[in-house]
Amino acid sequence: MMGIGFPELMIILVIIMIIFGAGKLPEIGSAFGNSIKNFKKSMKEAEEIQEATNLESTETSEASDGSEPSEDETTKESAPVEDAKEN
Repeated sequence: MMGIGFPELMIILVIIMIIFGAGKLPEIGSAFGNSIKNFKKSMKEAEEIQEATNLESTETSEASDGSEPSEDETTKESAPVEDAKEN
């Protein structure tokens, strides 16, 4: 139906060149590429934060089920206290 073919893309490119000029096109392309790269980076960081939050909530729910924490969990919990004492 409403596919964008080669002729339509050429018309769009000509309009862009008329508006911005041929000298500005590399700058516009670079800025557009940097914007996409930063967007992908922020999405990846958001996913990592979400996974960390899910992991913390899972650990919290496991610890609250009444079982004793494993040796690794007690070490993780006491590590910040030891760091605070050193400072």
